[in-house]
Amino acid sequence: MNIRHHIFAVAAAAMLSTGAYAADIKVGVAGPFTGGSSSMGVSMRDGVRLATKEINAAGGVNGNKIVLVERDDEAKNERGVQIAQELINNEKVVATLGYINTGVALASQRFYQDAKIPVLNNVATGTLITKQFPNAPENYVFRNAAADNIQAPMIAKEAVEKRGLKRVAILADSTNYGQLGREDLEKALKTYGVTPVATEKFNIGDVDMTSQLLKAKNAGADVVLTYAIGPELAQIANGMAKLGWKKPLIGSWTLSMASFIDTAGKNGNGATMPETFIQNPPTTAKRKVFVDNYLKEFKPKNGIIASPVSAAQGYDSVYLLAAAIKQANSTEGPKLLAALQDLKSPVEGVVMTYNKPFSAADHEAVKAKDVVMGIVENGRVEFLNAEDAVAKKK
Repeated sequence: MNIRHHIFAVAAAAMLSTGAYAADIKVGVAGPFTGGSSSMGVSMRDGVRLATKEINAAGGVNGNKIVLVERDDEAKNERGVQIAQELINNEKVVATLGYINTGVALASQRFYQDAKIPVLNNVATGTLITKQFPNAPENYVFRNAAADNIQAPMIAKEAVEKRGLKRVAILADSTNYGQLGREDLEKALKTYGVTPVATEKFNIGDVDMTSQLLKAKNAGADVVLTYAIGPELAQIANGMAKLGWKKPLIGSWTLSMASFIDTAGKNGNGATMPETFIQNPPTTAKRKVFVDNYLKEFKPKNGIIASPVSAAQGYDSVYLLAAAIKQANSTEGPKLLAALQDLKSPVEGVVMTYNKPFSAADHEAVKAKDVVMGIVENGRVEFLNAEDAVAKKK
């Protein structure tokens, strides 16, 4: 018996000396790591990995190590549903971070809601996402991305109020993201008394937008507003160039994706979009450290993060969850819910410092004041307004 006790004591001492953790905190990460949305998914995942590495290196959360359980949902609703069930029932995750695609989020997060497990949407922007269960006594769905009902009014304001462009064409993809975004855009335009002269739809994977663009051109549109993702957005910009039709392109934040910028090349210059995070210049010390560490860790092409917004919001979502676990001193869903809805201490993130970002009535961390306009110039996104860059330093 004494020998057994001695072996146990030696093993315990060895664990302590190597910085072992009391227990693992399993956190799901769900997003498209392959396919057309993958630049967003991989950037988000890598932001999550970076934050997790930092937190674990500093001793974890309440002495416990965060362990990521990553799954590729391929931007498919049915795959997202399978993953949600697996993460909840088999992996026993305490929360899940992710969702890039609005449709996948809406199909999948009901399982977390039923299981009383928080899900932090860190990229998907469909307005409905945090309002999917309006009659539920508790809402387990949170978000730290700029919802479409924040972005759409900014897009409308840029086109109509700031540039005086009232003959508007909307081009949106056929997904939940594109069509719900289009509805938000139409609502925002209505406040200016503007009705689109053309509203055109296309599918994921379409490579020729000529017919949609000709309809917009023939209707006399003087600006094209978009709700889609990078690859198809590039086809719009390239299609406009092919037609020799030079009009401003203003759309949702996805115009900042590398899959738009790289494929559109010079045709993408001038594209304008709402942003929570712009890689260059890093306007705070926290942003500089984040960008430097991300580039060192993941070595993206040309030193440009494929989807900077996704990376930054992915990173911040880990710190928000860690703060809730620390405060609750628990990983039980209802206790995490209560903590998230009443975070006592500020959480320093890359997008911003979060001061009481959520409440029982409001699960949206990002408000309109936290979003700026970006513009594509020569292969990168810059601040559209210099004063925004200055304001972000404060």
